[in-house]
Amino acid sequence: MTKGTDISFVNLGIAIDNLRSSVTVFGFRIAFYAVMIVIGMIAGIWIAQKDAERRGQDPDLYFEFALYAIVCSIIGARIYYVVFAWDNYRDDLWQIFNIRAGGLAIYGGVIAAVITLAVYSKVKKISFFSMADTGVLGLTAGQIIGRWGNFFNCEAFGGYTDGLFAMRIRRALVNESMISQDLVDHLIVEEGVEYIQVHPTFLYESLWNLGLLAFMLWYRKHKKFEGEMMWIYLLGYGFGRFWIEGLRTDQLILFSTGIPVSQALSFVMVVVSAAVIFYQRKHLSPHQASKRNS
Repeated sequence: MTKGTDISFVNLGIAIDNLRSSVTVFGFRIAFYAVMIVIGMIAGIWIAQKDAERRGQDPDLYFEFALYAIVCSIIGARIYYVVFAWDNYRDDLWQIFNIRAGGLAIYGGVIAAVITLAVYSKVKKISFFSMADTGVLGLTAGQIIGRWGNFFNCEAFGGYTDGLFAMRIRRALVNESMISQDLVDHLIVEEGVEYIQVHPTFLYESLWNLGLLAFMLWYRKHKKFEGEMMWIYLLGYGFGRFWIEGLRTDQLILFSTGIPVSQALSFVMVVVSAAVIFYQRKHLSPHQASKRNS
């Protein structure tokens, strides 16, 4: 690793000497974090529309829904973050609206998307669960790509590790509030430059979601009831997020409980989703059980 290296996966032999977090176009700064989010949105819409075509549905419904869901999800993601990081905003309320400074929580976006779909499907008089079964495919694809925005921002990482995927980051690139005492205790200094070495939890989540999407793309032809794909997503994502969240150093805490709010929500999602899937499958009629849903 050279002195100019900003990020490296030390045990994989991968190094990036000068990591850029943004690009300037006509004097306007465009953050790569936002670029990855936009690419994820486009990919998610495309996958949802392709699945809609497969099922004989109108792909334009999903494009129209996405336009509402994207706006509402950004608002929801911001509200979720602000609520559980209130101490960062209580003395300067205008900062609540400064999303360019960061502070979006995926779970807040997911909750907002579900509420938006509930309203949209009711207005359009179509099945909420049917749309959700296709929508979660696009959502998962968006998360796979969007998580890489955290890479460019040098955030969403865990504590110290020397495992296969250990990621070493120049300390000067990292928000000090995300650096735990564990990372300070394992601080690495090379040629006068300080580095932290962490679990790349953004990568773990991206890879986990990739596996989840692959499974759902395979399983969708075998689902037993409307809404099953949605519950599988909530179960699968919740399970992965539960253990990944436990590694992170920038957890949002559930008020004064000391419990990471995303970990608590993940636990609830896993339990509820598993219970619904078990109940629905157990109570399928012989006719329903033999019928393969689209």
